[in-house]
Amino acid sequence: MRTINYIENMEQWRSEFTFHIPVKVRFSETDMYGHVNNVSPFIYFEEARIDYIKHTGLLTDMASKDGAVIVADLQCDYLQQIYFSEKLKMYVKTHSVGNSSFELHYMAIKDNGEIALTGRGRMVYFNPQTGRPQPLSESKKKLLVKN
Repeated sequence: MRTINYIENMEQWRSEFTFHIPVKVRFSETDMYGHVNNVSPFIYFEEARIDYIKHTGLLTDMASKDGAVIVADLQCDYLQQIYFSEKLKMYVKTHSVGNSSFELHYMAIKDNGEIALTGRGRMVYFNPQTGRPQPLSESKKKLLVKN
């Protein structure tokens, strides 16, 4: 497997994931050759991210008056082709937490147990009234770290 710059030890990194959602590749997510279009993994990341953030308890409403989470950057590494009708386990975990942002990592596992995709992204907690980042409270940081 090729080296991915945000993963130091693949086995350790993989073992740290606990939260996942099921994904079944739909026909509309594929190209004329039947494999996943290069934008579709970002949709899978979004689905997993939203469920994960709800799971942590960080936000129950993704865009409340108190604060919202937006994507600052997102990266995907394609390790294997994925085809129509395949089933994936889309994993997500908190990698690090800063003052007003946090980094999530993603991993898609095929039915055969092999990693098909990895990804990472920085999320920013911001105030929808001002449109500016706002600090995560200590209690919100703890929610992200324990999951």
